[in-house]
Amino acid sequence: MRLSTKGRYGLRAMIDIAQSQEEGPVAIHNIAQRQDLSNRYLEQLLIPLKQAGLVKSIRGSQGGYVLGRAAGSITVGDVIRVLEGPIAPVDCVNEMNPDDCDRADYCVTKKIWSRLRDSIVEVLDSYTLEDLMNEASAMGSQPIPIDKI
Repeated sequence: MRLSTKGRYGLRAMIDIAQSQEEGPVAIHNIAQRQDLSNRYLEQLLIPLKQAGLVKSIRGSQGGYVLGRAAGSITVGDVIRVLEGPIAPVDCVNEMNPDDCDRADYCVTKKIWSRLRDSIVEVLDSYTLEDLMNEASAMGSQPIPIDKI
């Protein structure tokens, strides 16, 4: 199972927004520049995150993006689910419809896939944006101010 760039880049963008919260709304071009992403691709990632309430957009010359909730209440799993869909190594153990398997009564591998899904969910839901911000701070990693790029 691999995460696409949507999940990875979207998470990077969310961390960038979280780290920049104290300065107010973050312009999309600043996030894109710091994260080495195209503005267009980043816009596509932010649309579903906005629809899910994980970010809000502020219009105007001082506008940009802010978190839709506190960084401590947004998990990595929240971001990944919005951008990648339900977490499941195979369709038959999809988080949204785990009982939608025609072979469930006699499938010897379903237990493996369910445990794998549960392990992935446990890890992704155990980290919040706040945790990652703290980790970045401990590593000395902060978003580069746009005037330094």
